[in-house]
Amino acid sequence: MNKLRRIVPGFLLIFILTGCMYPDENLAKNKIPYETQIDAVQTAVDKYQEANSGILPIKTKDATTPIYQKYLIDFQKIIPVYIPEIPGNAFESGGIFQYVLIDVETDPTVKLLDLRVAETIRDIKMRINTNKYPPFKEQLSKNVFTLDFSKLGYSEDPVAISPYTGANLPYIITGDGEIYVDYRNDMYQLMRENDLNLTPGEDIRHILTVNTMFVPGYSLPYTIDPDLNEPIFLDN
Repeated sequence: MNKLRRIVPGFLLIFILTGCMYPDENLAKNKIPYETQIDAVQTAVDKYQEANSGILPIKTKDATTPIYQKYLIDFQKIIPVYIPEIPGNAFESGGIFQYVLIDVETDPTVKLLDLRVAETIRDIKMRINTNKYPPFKEQLSKNVFTLDFSKLGYSEDPVAISPYTGANLPYIITGDGEIYVDYRNDMYQLMRENDLNLTPGEDIRHILTVNTMFVPGYSLPYTIDPDLNEPIFLDN
């Protein structure tokens, strides 16, 4: 009996330590984009579409929803027949990514939307509401501005981490108070590194989705300046 009493606490300690370690491990996995998981979801989407007369397993969104946040994959429609479980890094599993589709009319393709940006945008909007008005700083385009974040109580300007380059991307605001991420630096770098055939006046954000796992979430439309060959905001 005394021997058993010595052994049981040891097992309890191992159980407690193991339980403490797994949440951290799972938390880390929830933040990592795995190409194998995207491929598995893509296969499931393809099979579902084939079995359902071309219908896609997506959630119904309002027609005014921004294009890269519009076609959210509905995992309840593909589990467990087409995929055994929801990826651990998906929002539905406590992860930081929303699985979305692009090119739904021509070639439905699975991509990731980083939801950490949404958290920062919510915080910025909350501070603006507290401040009563947006502290506009610099006008970037007809309806696009930077913000004086110091007047919103920030000690330094909030930034979004680019899923493409890892660089810090600034947050911007439109005249109607909507907050977005400015991807111009990412597009400029991509244009410098590749010979891209872009047409002035058309939205060029799609170049960020080629050969990457991500969509440019919470972004405004951009086009190309024909004179400077640089990305600019696509004004309506």
